[in-house]
Amino acid sequence: MANKRRRAVVLLSGGLDSATALAIARDEGFDCHALSFDYGQRHRVEVQAAQRVAAALGVVAHKIMPLDLGAIGGSALTDLSIAVPEQPTAGIPVTYVPARNTVFLALALGWAEVLAARDIFIGVNALDYSGYPDCRPEFIEAFEQVANLATRAGVDGDACHIRAPLIAMTKAQIIQAGAQRGVDFSMTVSCYQADANGRACAKCDSCRLRAAGFRQAGVADPTPYAVSSSI
Repeated sequence: MANKRRRAVVLLSGGLDSATALAIARDEGFDCHALSFDYGQRHRVEVQAAQRVAAALGVVAHKIMPLDLGAIGGSALTDLSIAVPEQPTAGIPVTYVPARNTVFLALALGWAEVLAARDIFIGVNALDYSGYPDCRPEFIEAFEQVANLATRAGVDGDACHIRAPLIAMTKAQIIQAGAQRGVDFSMTVSCYQADANGRACAKCDSCRLRAAGFRQAGVADPTPYAVSSSI
């Protein structure tokens, strides 16, 4: 009798980081259940990107969950009255979405318990990132502790593991890891204010980090830009 394959829930935003995390989970032998959120973000193209990536990487299931984080606002990604910065800023930027990764991981944890999946993958990164507090190793470690205190599976001794395989990688290393696993980065959208066709602005922090990552990785940048880019 063949060994039963392990299941994992993978948070999939449609960006290059989560696509690479999904590819890593797949290559580790997991049956991957991708979870994306239509959370009131500025554009839906990243949800469409997540659908493309999920199909290309062969997930078992892909759930897109509606979630109105725009109702609480407080972020340039969910409130159109707050401009996306087009120059580097100090401190935690206005593109930080309050409690986003906490909420996303909590919902992933619920689905994982239903699926009897004991691993949750998230593509957070603590090096080349925008200063978000919920991308730090301390947060991931703390949430795993909460997960095992708050669930029936955890209480019964069937521990949940929050997997953040990109946490200590540079953006260039993430791109190299994805390229080695066959990720088609042309399918992904990272821009905070991409247009309806998925073309990047070439101005926001996410665009700058992505472009620099491709240069440093020595991988051709497949990103379509709405304007001529020199980043």
